[in-house]
Amino acid sequence: MSALLSSSLTPPLYLSQKPLFISLKNPSLLSFRKPQPRKAQFVSAKSNGGDSADPGDRLISAVCYFYPFFDGVQYGKYLITQFSPIQTLIQPLLPAIRVFKSFPLNGFLVFLTLYFVVVRNNNFSRYVRFNTMQAIVLDVLLIFPDLLERSFNPRDGLGLDLLMSLDSTVFLYLLVCLIYGSSSCLLGQVPRLPIVAEAADRQVL
Repeated sequence: MSALLSSSLTPPLYLSQKPLFISLKNPSLLSFRKPQPRKAQFVSAKSNGGDSADPGDRLISAVCYFYPFFDGVQYGKYLITQFSPIQTLIQPLLPAIRVFKSFPLNGFLVFLTLYFVVVRNNNFSRYVRFNTMQAIVLDVLLIFPDLLERSFNPRDGLGLDLLMSLDSTVFLYLLVCLIYGSSSCLLGQVPRLPIVAEAADRQVL
């Protein structure tokens, strides 16, 4: 009786184990899949206070460097009359320079606008505020050659030669700052002008 029972139970037990044996030898038959690791997604965020450099920021920053150049263009009176390439370079800017120089307080009004509306306004990115502050500091430095010229104002001789050299140096520095600063801004780079960059950093938080 026991042998009959064992013989009747053996095939089902064997058959029930066989699929399990096959499924283990062939993993493709299993319905379980190993979970794949999820790829990390990086989302870049840009705030108004960051160092963003979108096209609008680049344009505003580039235009700001015309302010000290227009305010100090008179220092190029010796170079402009002697070198025709500089005349050709300045010629397209003459209408804007005439408008800027048409009213004596235009420079001061532009200074107030740039400082209080742009530099002190956190709605603008730090990129715009830093470049604007560099232009402002550069314009403030023009006080020193102006004081020297008003104090001495030589008419001839060695004094006049020194004054011409000083004025020409100031003009070339302003021209280089304009070209370097504006072109860098249009390319989305951060120009750091000698003498004024550290002062601008201290003013822009």
